[in-house]
Amino acid sequence: MNVAIVKYNAGNIYSVVNALHRLGIEPTLTDDAEMLMKADKVLFPGQGEAGTTMSYIREHRLDKVIRDLRQPVLGICVGQQLLCQHSEESDTDCIGIFPVEVRRFRPQHHEDKVPAMGWNKLLYDNAHAGQGERLFKGLPSPYVYFVHSYYVPLCSYTIATANYITPYSAALHRDNFWACQFHPEKSGKAGEQILRNFLELSE
Repeated sequence: MNVAIVKYNAGNIYSVVNALHRLGIEPTLTDDAEMLMKADKVLFPGQGEAGTTMSYIREHRLDKVIRDLRQPVLGICVGQQLLCQHSEESDTDCIGIFPVEVRRFRPQHHEDKVPAMGWNKLLYDNAHAGQGERLFKGLPSPYVYFVHSYYVPLCSYTIATANYITPYSAALHRDNFWACQFHPEKSGKAGEQILRNFLELSE
């Protein structure tokens, strides 16, 4: 299987590479449009600040490349946020696959810490058209690992939710685009199964 990871100025990419190695996959780390278009699956992971990251993506025309992909694509953490329309972080226009605004967590109580960091439970109550069952097959409400200061509100593309300060989208799906706010590559056996399920998607 030809699996590509979008190469750009974001952290966390090599932990995803290592997670794929554990599944027997040797991914291609690339910012080349042709290689991304030819891949069977594309992963768009990352950690970083939305404004500077999107500037790099636009400078290298990766925004158009990503929008034009037709195979299954998985955004991870900041990758999910950059697939949305706009982020409150640095007032940033993003790639626009999901027409939703990314918002910053606003603590309501003294114990509310930002960034949200640690394990949280996935809930599937908002799953639409059963799409969540494909990415989360075999995983009844697992715990997965999050690190984030910004979140995607609940919307019609939500396929899994989590709750920290407010309920939010832990995962999204639209057409061939999938995205998760959590880090499957840091989520143990559950995360490994989610990556395996993604790699088994036919469309």
